[in-house]
Order: sequence, then C-alpha cells, then structure tokens
Amino acid sequence: MDFWPEFLANSWGREFVAGGFGGIAGVFSGYPLDTLRIRQQHSKTGSAFTILRNVVSTEGPSALYKGMTAPLASVTFQNAMVFQIYAVLSRAFDKSVPLSDPPSYKGVALGGFGTGALQSLILSPVELVKIRLQLQNVQAKPPHQRLDSHKGPLGVAKSIMKTEGWRGMYRGLTITVLRDAPAHSFYFWTYEYMREQLHPGCRKSGQESLRTMLLAGGFAGVASWVCCYPLDVVKTRLQAQSPYVPLKYNGIVDCFRKSVNEEGYHVLWRGLGTAVSRAFLVNGAIFTAYEIALRCLFNNGSIHSENAI
Repeated sequence: MDFWPEFLANSWGREFVAGGFGGIAGVFSGYPLDTLRIRQQHSKTGSAFTILRNVVSTEGPSALYKGMTAPLASVTFQNAMVFQIYAVLSRAFDKSVPLSDPPSYKGVALGGFGTGALQSLILSPVELVKIRLQLQNVQAKPPHQRLDSHKGPLGVAKSIMKTEGWRGMYRGLTITVLRDAPAHSFYFWTYEYMREQLHPGCRKSGQESLRTMLLAGGFAGVASWVCCYPLDVVKTRLQAQSPYVPLKYNGIVDCFRKSVNEEGYHVLWRGLGTAVSRAFLVNGAIFTAYEIALRCLFNNGSIHSENAI
C-alpha cells in the first residue's frame, strides 16, 4: 500500500509517471493521422485526403482508430521508460555538468540516441501488431485468413507467435533501431534547444508557458520525423509482410532498392505531410502533458501561473 507514495517521492518515480501521462496524451491526439500515414506508405497511389475519404466511407470512422489498443496498452510503460532512460543517460554522457543545472546539449543528444536504441526493444513488436491491424482490409489474404480480419491486438500477436515465432514478432527490429536512435537524438535536442529559444532561461527555471511547451514539443516531433522518414517507410513495408504470401522483400537493402526501382525516390517520402502534421500535434501534447504532470508531482499539484495561456 505504501509503494506508490514512496515511488513518487523520488525523482525517478516522477519522471516515470510523467512520461506515462505524456505518452497517453500523444496516442489519443494523433492516432487517426498515424493510420493514414501507414496506409499511405503501404499503398502505391492516393493522397491522404483520398485515403481518408475511402476509409471513412467503406469502413467507418472507427477504422481510423483500429489497432490503437496495442500502443495504448503499452504506451504508458514505453513512454515512461523513454523519459526515465533519457533522464539518466543525458546526465551519464556528460558528468561535467552539475546536477543543479540542466543537462548540456551534448548530453541531451547522446542521451536521446541511447534512449532511442533501447526503447526499440519495446516498440518494435508493438508497432508490428499495430501495422498489421491498420492494414487488415488493405492486404490480400487467403480465404482462411479473412475470417480473422477483425481480431484485436492480442489475437494478432498470438497469430504472429504461432506462425512466425519470436523472430516474426521482432521483424523490423534492426530498421527500428536505425530509425529511432538518431530520431530520438534530434527529438530531445530540438525540444531543449527550442524551449530555451522561445523562453530564455526556462531550462533552469522550469517556468515556460504552455505555448512554449506545445511549440517546442511540436518542432521536436517534426525534426525527429524528417531526419528518419525514409527508414520509416522501409520499416512499414518490412513489417507489413505476411508469411501467408511469398515475402517480397528480403531485408532492409532489398526493400529500399525494390521500392525505389518500382516507384522512384519519391516513395521514400510518401506520407511525410501526414507524418509531420501528426508529429507536431502529438509531440506538442506529449511534452505538455509530461511537463505539467512533472510540475504537479514536484509542486504537490500546483502549476506556476506562467504556465497558463
């Protein structure tokens, strides 16, 4: 009964819980745009608006939230771990900075890189299940598989384990690490840099406005996606492959080469507009929820007046 009060009494507990609140806010705010991004990357034609109109007319608005249970169920723990690992690594990579000062930009960038690599171990299976669910009515399947087309994330995960094993569950892990390590480095560095530019001195005082949180978080999300987007397209195509049909791609390089040869280099940026729009919205929500939760936990529920819009 005394676990949570004791856990929240230390800085690790606050970072962990605040990160969880941020993750939940991010999933709810941007999931429909994520579904559109995945369908754009997997298809050969169609704008975001065309795909949106077709999805709503043929499958209903709820299809935009298909597969959300998988990331939502894990996102609290995943995002909590991301912010907690980052808090530790950003200090560990530059110990010359006193604990009373914010971590240096060098520590922020290196800490973000390590955080992205480590969190891929959690994220890769979750994204695999999510992508399979989001593409359920898009991929061609044998008749015996169509009966299972509406099963939830647990059903999809069990099916993958049964037919492909752990190797199948972690399909796309390498490309996820290659995407997330540099992306998280840009992510946290951009956030820290932008919040300081928008509100000088706030990294040390912790009293930036909600507007600063939203904008800095939004710019951080955009920067992280732009730097790694071609890798995300390759990852989606690799993880969308089903064992019920012959595999089209035999690896990262093969997927990259075949995609470019068949559809041109522009395929590597397909869906970028949707991804960037979602990134700004989602990461603004994530950092705002994170910062507010952190202040509530540190200040017994009170938030500085500067945080009001």
